[in-house]
Amino acid sequence: MIIPALDLIDGKVVRLHQGDYAKQRDYDDNPLTRYQQYEKDGAKLLHLVDLTGAKDPSARQISLLKALVACVNIPVQVGGGIRTEADVKSLLDAGASRVVIGSTAVSQPEMVKTWFKRYGADSIVLALDVRIDKQGKKWVAVSGWQENSLYTLEEIIELYQSVGLKHVLCTDISRDGTLTGSNVELYTEISQRFPDILFQASGGIGNLQDIAALPASGVAGIIVGRALLEGKFTLKEAISCWQNA
Repeated sequence: MIIPALDLIDGKVVRLHQGDYAKQRDYDDNPLTRYQQYEKDGAKLLHLVDLTGAKDPSARQISLLKALVACVNIPVQVGGGIRTEADVKSLLDAGASRVVIGSTAVSQPEMVKTWFKRYGADSIVLALDVRIDKQGKKWVAVSGWQENSLYTLEEIIELYQSVGLKHVLCTDISRDGTLTGSNVELYTEISQRFPDILFQASGGIGNLQDIAALPASGVAGIIVGRALLEGKFTLKEAISCWQNA
């Protein structure tokens, strides 16, 4: 499926280039209007990143999230700086269908595993952002992509299989926000290695050809953000492209 994404700072729709707050692009869209249009155009799942909350969890945009989730009839997965169980609970209580967990899943796996047991594997998406080195090793980056962890993508996935890991949002950092196409080889490889995981591809989608290249890789869905915001294609066109690929 095509999963439209919005990144929000202080209620405004923005995009960061490769996670850098200094490289912020603002869009005039009202996020509520945008989400309602996405639903109308056929989206079955929405993706929301609270960048304000990612930077400062005490400033999480909970009231805005509640309003957004209440005004659409499709599931919304929400991420952005999830560090504690209270963060997970507050988002689920606000109406999020799934909580997207990134750096904390890498830095504190034993704690995050308890969340899987408490809330269920269907309520949690692991967001694993990778830098691929010259040897082809996929290092998972943390702290807003500021540093690489000591783990590879495969090691983190294997770590969570014992608690029923189901959803993984995987981003090739080098492609994010570039509109230069997705890393199809990466998704083909990991989908074959972990056939029970529903992978969401993220990063680099710039045109319909980029979308057409992905269904055969085995991913369950594609996160599309900037390309939709900038009108590179419509959501209806993207969905049709995915279905006919």
